[in-house]
Amino acid sequence: MSAADVAAIVVTVLAALAVAALAVVLAATVRTLGEVRDALVEVRTRTDGLVVELEQAVGEARDGLDRVDRLLGTAEGISAAVSSTSRIAQAALSTPVIKTVALASGTQRAARRLRRAR
Repeated sequence: MSAADVAAIVVTVLAALAVAALAVVLAATVRTLGEVRDALVEVRTRTDGLVVELEQAVGEARDGLDRVDRLLGTAEGISAAVSSTSRIAQAALSTPVIKTVALASGTQRAARRLRRAR
């Protein structure tokens, strides 16, 4: 056997070992990819239900915000009405009340003077 034959045998054995190692790595990769696929299916199954619940919660929140918006609009309208009613009442009642107080005060003074005059 010549050195070339020995080198050819060594290269052949090393190539066979490399092919075997690559086959083992490829098998492990295929097994890992299968596990990843199964995990993704499980995640998708779990998240589908969560997405449906999230959509329902967002819809309910949107409805609640619409109700609050309507309530705020109503409250603003009531506030404006009360404010204008208050201004109208003040304008309408302030003059007669002032005149009534002045009349009462004047009447008291006159009564005091009449009592002193006696």
